[in-house]
Amino acid sequence: MSGQLASIFVFLHKHGIPSWFNYSFVEASANVVLFIPLGFAASKAFPKKSWWQIGAFGLLVSGCIELGQQLFLHDRFASPSDVVTNTSGAVIGALLALWATKKGRPTTFRQQAFPER
Repeated sequence: MSGQLASIFVFLHKHGIPSWFNYSFVEASANVVLFIPLGFAASKAFPKKSWWQIGAFGLLVSGCIELGQQLFLHDRFASPSDVVTNTSGAVIGALLALWATKKGRPTTFRQQAFPER
């Protein structure tokens, strides 16, 4: 972590931000948030795939990114926790797409009273 970023966290902690809000938390949260659109878009692009299949796709994409970091970016390192948080973001995105699809679909009284089996 750079000195400037460290000083930002020191400032935030002195002004009431809890100590658990640190670089690791921000990095993990960013990894989740960055993969939510991937899961959402993949779910919309492949509507017949289930949320866990979209999560497996997110796992594959994240694994490829981490492998690329390990092989080609010598000042960076691959992290299993990044794969987990990225995959979590893809799953959240897929579940949001599923929720948005079901929420946006109007149903008639008959469909509500007699759902298909």
